[in-house]
Amino acid sequence: MQKKGFGQVIRALPSLASMEQARGLLRTFFKQWGGLSTLRILLNTGSKAGHLRTLRSLLSFRLENLAPHFLVSLWEVFGDREALISETRRYTYADMKARIMRLANGMQSLGLRPKDRCAELLYNGNEFFEAFFACSLIGCPMPFLNWHMGREDLVDAINATRARALILSSEFVPEVLAIRDRIPTVEHCIVTGSSAPEGMISYEDLIRQSSGGMPDIRFIVALNPYTGGTTGTPKNVNYFDSIGYAFSDLAVPPDVTLEEYLRFMVLQFSFMYYFGGTEISDPVTKNMRCLIPGPLYHAGTIAAWVPFILLGGTGVIMKKFDPCEFLRLIEKERINWVFVVPAMLEKILSLPDEIKNRYDLSTMHTLICAAAPATPELKKAANEYFRSRGCHKNVFTEFYGSSETAVATVLLPQDYEENPRRYESVGKARCAETRIYDPATGHWCPPGGDGHVMIRSLTTLNLNYEGSPEQAGGALKIIDGLTWFDDGLTGHMDEDGFLYLTGRNKEMIITGGVNIFPNEIETAIKRHAKVLDVAVIRYPHKELGEVPAAIVQLKDGQSVCADEIIDFCKQQSLQGFKVPRYVEIVDALPRHIDGKMRKKDLEDRFWAGIERRG
Repeated sequence: MQKKGFGQVIRALPSLASMEQARGLLRTFFKQWGGLSTLRILLNTGSKAGHLRTLRSLLSFRLENLAPHFLVSLWEVFGDREALISETRRYTYADMKARIMRLANGMQSLGLRPKDRCAELLYNGNEFFEAFFACSLIGCPMPFLNWHMGREDLVDAINATRARALILSSEFVPEVLAIRDRIPTVEHCIVTGSSAPEGMISYEDLIRQSSGGMPDIRFIVALNPYTGGTTGTPKNVNYFDSIGYAFSDLAVPPDVTLEEYLRFMVLQFSFMYYFGGTEISDPVTKNMRCLIPGPLYHAGTIAAWVPFILLGGTGVIMKKFDPCEFLRLIEKERINWVFVVPAMLEKILSLPDEIKNRYDLSTMHTLICAAAPATPELKKAANEYFRSRGCHKNVFTEFYGSSETAVATVLLPQDYEENPRRYESVGKARCAETRIYDPATGHWCPPGGDGHVMIRSLTTLNLNYEGSPEQAGGALKIIDGLTWFDDGLTGHMDEDGFLYLTGRNKEMIITGGVNIFPNEIETAIKRHAKVLDVAVIRYPHKELGEVPAAIVQLKDGQSVCADEIIDFCKQQSLQGFKVPRYVEIVDALPRHIDGKMRKKDLEDRFWAGIERRG
């Protein structure tokens, strides 16, 4: 990338100003902050950074000098507003700022330096955000560890990032003690609560004993999630470089012009506009009120809490998802923005009517769904339910993306209201460049043509997997001189630019040389009134190599036999070779907490001792 500078920004302004996304983002910030607060935030930022230094920073586009002061100014201007609600604890922005400053100073007193990794192994709670902001202020990327990892994966994940510190919930102390001698780079273990075992540090003591002043600032955007591990070991993704480049001199520059980088940044963050940022306003607090039911370590959940970080929203945190508590919190806390995965929606809609119909959900504006396929029936049912509980509009929205790409496509209510077929799509390429590529011909596919889904987004511009950089190269493809990310999915786009996913290449079933994607079969089976969930997997077959098998989870109190499922598939007009040859009814299907099915666990039972899979 060419050197950052004000001249490049000025040259980029006309093209940025022409973007709907840029104009929508500006309106979003103005709506959520309000005119007077916007002025106060900007003036306070300049005052804290020093007006002359602010001018120099703007002229050189060195925003690392301004970003930390902007955040602190935001917290001060909205000081009396509730920032975080975590179980019984309620923190204003002033409360949160005080704890973040002390934690950041405490971490620096332990010897943490810029670019040192400070990993987190935390249940959902205020500590996650305090740690994230503290790490950002002192320049330490924060790897988001999945607390559902097995012990070996946890060791590998920590060692891949060479983390020097680990902040963990007290519940995970036994697990960390068991692996302590296998994570040699970790010098400090900071445990939530006011007590800690010998050799570890109490989180609350560290906050209480540290200075509340501004730490020695070396800013970085500390976002450092892992992939979901759907197709293998979770990989650590460098958001702190891609998203952070505009705001930090510690970030690795992407290999694009500054104008192109800024365009991708606007595209990425425009999801706040598309999902209602210019419309949402709580009648009491006049801001966004975001419910966070999913694990904070998951990259998709970032969509739930970015408004809280940037827009002065209020974040309501669920330690763990519970469908009844989810509905209760929407009513009690006047929630208007929430991110869910399809499995959560299915559990909510499966509640008895006497529970579902107990709550007033009229404040809801935006229900964002992603991370796993949602059937058209589920999307429609979600809208019907929320409308029945007081919502004046359809609330279901969706995005497609991955840990590597972040948000790529966006599906909005007006899309499927205009054309109901779009219920089957995952939206339009609004937040990233998305195209369909045929590797067999080496050409881009026309509308309607199936191929590999390829994405260029803010987070793929300089994509790297910490500890395993060679794996990123396998997913990045040079096409027509540009670098595209191949997410391993197939699909097609219609003439209006809406994306329809067909399946995942690595899950494809090859039956006698014919390719079958499980998604089509799963969608058909989910239409059965007694079926709650289903996974279609590869099943060994002596002549054909492999055939589709359906592992089915029924709704509570329902009963069905395998033959009934097979007959139902035939009634759904599935071609004969796509009808499952084997059906098994199980009590529960193994899903990651982010909603992704653990199909490898299911397949391994049938393929033990068999090498060939198609």
